[in-house]
Amino acid sequence: MSRAPLRRVVVVLAATVGVAACGADAVSPLPVQAPGPTRTTPTPSTISTTSAIPASTGSPSRPPPTSARPAAPPPAPTRTRGTPRTTPPPTDATPACQGAVRYDLPLAETEIELLKSLCFATGAVLRIQGIGPGLVTVDRPDLVSQHYEAGVVDIRFVRPGTVAVTIPKDGREHTITVVVR
Repeated sequence: MSRAPLRRVVVVLAATVGVAACGADAVSPLPVQAPGPTRTTPTPSTISTTSAIPASTGSPSRPPPTSARPAAPPPAPTRTRGTPRTTPPPTDATPACQGAVRYDLPLAETEIELLKSLCFATGAVLRIQGIGPGLVTVDRPDLVSQHYEAGVVDIRFVRPGTVAVTIPKDGREHTITVVVR
């Protein structure tokens, strides 16, 4: 074996060590991580032309000792005292309660006896189609804004609460309980 390929291997290894260490600044470990070994950028005087790997002084389960400062212990969990803070209900839809949507209720196509209750977020509109003026009533007018035009009643739920909406159909009055969150 000639010396030319061996020199190329040594030069490649020396260049790889120099490139791998470029830009590797030492950083502080996170508070919950054990500090790792620190890395320094080698200077030309520390790069050797042989590839000798130093033997490890630590055990495989314990990293070798470093001169880095010890990691701070993780913060202790805090406890809330007194009344827990209540958060307002979310305005997005949940499986049981719809968001601020428009719910169309065409009376000619809907079996209204089967519809007992609904749940909406504030700002939702119940649109009842195919009914005359003044026939739809609510038990809590302070929680809604009601508008009639061309056979359509729009009931906008403007405040949280429970509203009973009464709709006459086929000589009977049907009540739908609407929960507004």
